[in-house]
Amino acid sequence: MSTKPNAGIIWANNIKTVILLGGMMGLFVAVGSMWGTGGMIMALALGGAMNVVAWFFSDKIAIKAMRAQPVHPDHEIYKMVEELAYIAGIPTPKVYLAPHEAPNAFATGRSPKKAAVCFTHGAVRLLSPDELRGVAAHELAHVKNRDTLTSCIAATIAGVLAFLAQWGFWMTRGSSRDTNPLVMIVVVIVAAVGAALIKAMISRSREFVADADGAAIAGTPDGLINALLKLDAYSKRIPLMQPNPAQNNLFIVEPLASNLRGGSALVNMFSTHPPTEKRIAALRSAR
Repeated sequence: MSTKPNAGIIWANNIKTVILLGGMMGLFVAVGSMWGTGGMIMALALGGAMNVVAWFFSDKIAIKAMRAQPVHPDHEIYKMVEELAYIAGIPTPKVYLAPHEAPNAFATGRSPKKAAVCFTHGAVRLLSPDELRGVAAHELAHVKNRDTLTSCIAATIAGVLAFLAQWGFWMTRGSSRDTNPLVMIVVVIVAAVGAALIKAMISRSREFVADADGAAIAGTPDGLINALLKLDAYSKRIPLMQPNPAQNNLFIVEPLASNLRGGSALVNMFSTHPPTEKRIAALRSAR
């Protein structure tokens, strides 16, 4: 297995990032145009501000949403990440621990130099050192392949779309004479469709690539295989209590909300990750 960067994946992720940022600006302008020239000017300003936030602060938003705290360089987890980052050929990212019982992990940051890796307390308690090493290597593969910027911006945009849809919904319920219910319904539909397109652009294949590259970084797929088995099982028992479900695509296994567990078809339709059993089968076949 090679740990060289995949230039094709990095190029594709850069293109996705540009499309995501441009798409968000276009959506804001389209919605603003419903209120004439003044609305378009306001939308341009707001869309530009959101692009700046998504580019520079999406990683900080993700870390803050998880209430994560930085890990001291003397901590054994930091040293493990530092060793794996050296093998991967990237700078050591910042390392965080989040006070959540649900076992999970994610990486964030607009570039390898600005990256961060976060583990929940539940993951640290559940996983063995080899399994935790496999998870860390998977997250570092995302950093190496520039998946993190695309994922963070997608999460930020999905959050904005959710806000637009919610705002439009409540506006349709308002009694103001100046409110056009048809326009508001259009806002809701556009936001919902936009969110679905964002989901589609964040390809599930990136998880297979990160699994394979992570196994190469760790030196073996065994730790990651065992970790995925545990994380998948426990995540279905212990839902991750986080305020922004739009960030689900960031995690190594998708956090499932307790109110969706009864409808597997609905969960699969909106899933940001491929089935765990397929990921494990791919890792086993690469041995």
